Amino acid sequence: MLIESLAYLPASLITAIQDYILAPTDNEVLIKTLLRWTHIVAGIAWIGLLYFFNLVNVNFMKTLDAPTKGKVIPELMPRALFWFRWGAVATVLIGLTFFAMYILPPATQPTAADVSTGGQLGIWLAIVLITYAILFYLYRVPALTKDGRVLAVVIAILVIAMSAAILYFMGNNSGDRTKIMGNEAFSIAIGGGIGILMMLNVWGIIWPAQKRIIAWTKDNAANGTPIPAESAVLARRAFLASRTNAWLSLPVLFLMATSHRGEYTMFGK
Repeated sequence: MLIESLAYLPASLITAIQDYILAPTDNEVLIKTLLRWTHIVAGIAWIGLLYFFNLVNVNFMKTLDAPTKGKVIPELMPRALFWFRWGAVATVLIGLTFFAMYILPPATQPTAADVSTGGQLGIWLAIVLITYAILFYLYRVPALTKDGRVLAVVIAILVIAMSAAILYFMGNNSGDRTKIMGNEAFSIAIGGGIGILMMLNVWGIIWPAQKRIIAWTKDNAANGTPIPAESAVLARRAFLASRTNAWLSLPVLFLMATSHRGEYTMFGK
């Protein structure tokens, strides 16, 4: 009965049902399912806390007086930031594992650049890390950090340039459409690349700054001591990096949601 009803469905929908609804038939399918599930769970923890910090916590902290901040911040922020930063690590590492194992074309399948899976992965990571090196520097340019809108425009241009580089160097520069990787590979390459930028923001800017701010608040906020200029600069960088991550999460989630199976190229089957 089920088989007969499936016969009237499009082939792509039948494949999706077989892959994601029917019970796993081998260890590979089970591993893929577990990787996807843990990636989603970790991502919910990470992005959920990111939205909490940006949509709730920033405005809430503005309503507290100094003595109250001295009690709330040392108790709340270390616990929230623990799940925040390790959720970022888990999301990226699990996603990277899935990308390398199941999304990138195998070494035996030709790509536009005619390089192996490891070569494709290396090119991708190099582009992302170079992009982050530039991004990390941008947060130290006073002319940009003074106005978040200016910084946002520069970062948007940087991310677009990174996306274009990924599309070009990972195979989309070929005139032979049979050698172009599928939409799933490209969507996850760009979305995952942005996710790595976000994770590095967490560990490279947000967490180091918050550690110092939490320590200072615990010892000084209750007695009304003004925050040192250096700590104020770190707080500004952490705020901008967090806002950057909040905005970047939107294209990441869009690309993750709209990616589809790798056997379809950007130009159709």
